[in-house]
Amino acid sequence: MPHTYRLALLEDNPRQLEKIEAYLIKIPNVEIVLKSRSSNDFFEQLKTIQPDILVADLDLGNDSMTGMEVAQDIKIPVFFASVNTSEYVEDIEDLKRDAEICVDHITKPFSEDQFEKSFKRFLQEVTYFSPPQYVYLDFEKTKKNRIRIDDIVYLCADKKEGSDSNNKQIHFINRSPAILIDFSFTKMEEKGLLTSQFVTIHKAFRVNKKYLKHYHSKTSTVEIHIFDVTDKTKCHQLPVSENNQPVIRKMLRHPL
Repeated sequence: MPHTYRLALLEDNPRQLEKIEAYLIKIPNVEIVLKSRSSNDFFEQLKTIQPDILVADLDLGNDSMTGMEVAQDIKIPVFFASVNTSEYVEDIEDLKRDAEICVDHITKPFSEDQFEKSFKRFLQEVTYFSPPQYVYLDFEKTKKNRIRIDDIVYLCADKKEGSDSNNKQIHFINRSPAILIDFSFTKMEEKGLLTSQFVTIHKAFRVNKKYLKHYHSKTSTVEIHIFDVTDKTKCHQLPVSENNQPVIRKMLRHPL
């Protein structure tokens, strides 16, 4: 069965937003799960919605962020539809290389046929380079649990957080944490959790790159969001070891 991609739309112009939405709903295997006209509203919705692809304008008018800055923050495949794509060519190449994601663009104005052909080609690229969407993991109480990779925020080998011996704790964006049985960080790729998706921030932590939010230099911690017992997401900070700090700084574009 073909994978259905969950789309997030970010466009400050209401007419353009409506136009792009109308084009996208005619394309097979996509579902629009988030629509927004500002970065603040976008990130507020993002707390409870996890899209696979961002479709965004580069210029968001009087917004505090550009579409490029939003894309650099969330690190998922992005398709830019904008008037001034030529001004962002270098940024687009940097994003594609540094975040290791599929990035494409189309310049306004465009016809529906032009948009459809460009976006379908982009989807083919995303599909070709996409890692497996699900993994099967053994938990303390249940075996071979089918887990969506994008729902995993981080894995932990810290005894303070409940891990012991070969068991690890796994934290999610949409469910309570669980204990992974007989799980080794050295065999993550064998389980389907690729190094292109998860980054080492400390010997005890492996974090899904898409959930890295901010690096705090004063405390040497990285900010993420995880599922809370109150059925909501909460902000959480994890330590970043000294030897991993340069990589995290670069990923989050944090200056020294």
